[in-house]
Amino acid sequence: MRIDVHTHAFHPKIAHKAVAHLNDFYDVQCAGNGTVEHLLERERAAGMDTCVVLCAATSPAQVIPANNHAIRLNREYDAVMAFGSIHPGFADWEAELARLKRAGLRGIKLHPDFQGFCLDDIRLLPIFEAAQDDFIFLFHVGDDITPRENPSCPYKLARLMDMFPRMRVIAAHLGGYRMWEHALIALGQHQHKNLWLDTSSVTPFVHAEELRYLLRAFPADRLLFGSDWPLYDPLEELERLRDMAGLSEAELERLLCNASTLLG
Repeated sequence: MRIDVHTHAFHPKIAHKAVAHLNDFYDVQCAGNGTVEHLLERERAAGMDTCVVLCAATSPAQVIPANNHAIRLNREYDAVMAFGSIHPGFADWEAELARLKRAGLRGIKLHPDFQGFCLDDIRLLPIFEAAQDDFIFLFHVGDDITPRENPSCPYKLARLMDMFPRMRVIAAHLGGYRMWEHALIALGQHQHKNLWLDTSSVTPFVHAEELRYLLRAFPADRLLFGSDWPLYDPLEELERLRDMAGLSEAELERLLCNASTLLG
């Protein structure tokens, strides 16, 4: 099964505002309009079977609405596997984890940079302890600033995985958006047995040789395709990844299907 593990689809009432925010924040022109209908249209064009839709509550007050949206997407769209969200400032997190589990959600997305906390925030530790056997975590990792100042740098993730070796983690953006030299040091060469990495938001920022080097630094069966839609189009990302990395059809197919084992 071909799976795009890194996409976003917003509630129809806020989709246009969310896309406008992404355009301003990343200085891009989003390829999609932010709705689930447009997402699924583009995934079909790319030949994908399923997409993981990620939600991230930007404040404790947004945890319930964000997860309501994820639960609805998961229930109403066969080609969508939605991940929920949690926030360390949300007091009733135990009940919310139980609600997500009952609803059949397989994972949780954290974007510390947008959510306003650090990946190694001590308030997260009991949440990870309680959730690690029931959920897969997908973390945004990295930014174009120094690791010390970055809320989600690869070194923070590496320390976290040492603390919770059972926790299954997908590190977005090949483990460190725009700080891939640090991702190679902290996460490369299969240092963590429960780590996977997605390819989202990498190809626009690296040369072909750099991309090939990055892909070789991690086990081939731990690499997952991610488009980061609506920022980028799944078909364009797939083609760019294949051409820049020089992947054979068999290698590309493996990368597109690796997530089916992790996600069951």
